[in-house]
Amino acid sequence: MNTTQHNHADTESEVLPGGGHTSFILRRGQILRITDTTGGANVSLMMLNAAEKSDRLNLPDTLKAQHTAKLTTGHCLYSDMGRVLAAIVADTCGWHDSFGGVLNEAETLEKYGQGRYQELRNGFYRNGTDNLLVEMGKWDLNLQDLLMTLNLFSKVTVDEEGQFHFERDYSRPGSYIELYAPLDVLVIMTALQHPMDPATEYAPRPVSLSWRETDDPAALLSCTEIRAENARALINTTQFCRHGAPL
Repeated sequence: MNTTQHNHADTESEVLPGGGHTSFILRRGQILRITDTTGGANVSLMMLNAAEKSDRLNLPDTLKAQHTAKLTTGHCLYSDMGRVLAAIVADTCGWHDSFGGVLNEAETLEKYGQGRYQELRNGFYRNGTDNLLVEMGKWDLNLQDLLMTLNLFSKVTVDEEGQFHFERDYSRPGSYIELYAPLDVLVIMTALQHPMDPATEYAPRPVSLSWRETDDPAALLSCTEIRAENARALINTTQFCRHGAPL
């Protein structure tokens, strides 16, 4: 559900409405800013190497390599092949969830009740699985390619007994995250409520997206300083871009 056509040579922006979905290639050297315009939003995000779609966002490796479950400024999003699909170069929210995933049609019905197109038209209740699959189909991907998602703007903690806890309305109006692409990366996303959000009213919130080019070598400095693993993964990424094939 794109609201504009992208001309990524220039800075450009668009609004992703609550319940909406979109996909695009974030080009090498571009920064994508995602902004929670009203507060309390959630964006479920998938990423794949645009040149080699079998090389995909690997959240377990992302967390293990950086010794954290709290992704924020300075952290990198790793692929299956140990490359960096994106680096978090700015973040005013401070926490993004790696555990929650998305709901499917049956789970959405159970949680929010009936919300059919026949009665609600464009306000019908959407679910994360179908939204992502619609966008994936545009890139010759299908259900077997559905990955774990990173849920932006959502905070989920784990207590000493191993129970998850979702913090409602954690993200404030105007909170944003910036993702720098060190290679061409396919981004697939949907703006729907987090599966662990206890609210029983279907009310997904919008976000805004903007793109800009950067040639600032300092953009990745915080990522290379936070973990030595990130510096090695970025070298691996640069080698892939230089040679155009896995090493």
